Amino acid sequence: MPKGILVVQTRPVSAEREDEYNKWYSEEHVPDILKIPGFVGARRYRVRDTADVTADPGTLEYITIYEIEADDLATPLQDLRASSNAGRVRRSSSLQTDPPPIRTFYELID
Repeated sequence: MPKGILVVQTRPVSAEREDEYNKWYSEEHVPDILKIPGFVGARRYRVRDTADVTADPGTLEYITIYEIEADDLATPLQDLRASSNAGRVRRSSSLQTDPPPIRTFYELID
């Protein structure tokens, strides 16, 4: 079965709403997406600067990596759009939308 990942880069609308953003993302948003057939897992990460690696200015602080498995990898992505448009994937005003989140899809090559 083909596999892929959807990488979504986001950030909260403000530092004051970061706790609200993380609670919504982890307790509502990710579970809503994992209800969509083909989405089989998700992990969230936050940028961390180190002595050897620092993030570029403007980097969105959070990423979520969604694991996808489906006979046709386009189907879960289409279902995600339909679920979002129908309100089955809950949104929050704590998510920054200007600029919008960055979404990138990758297909496993081997």
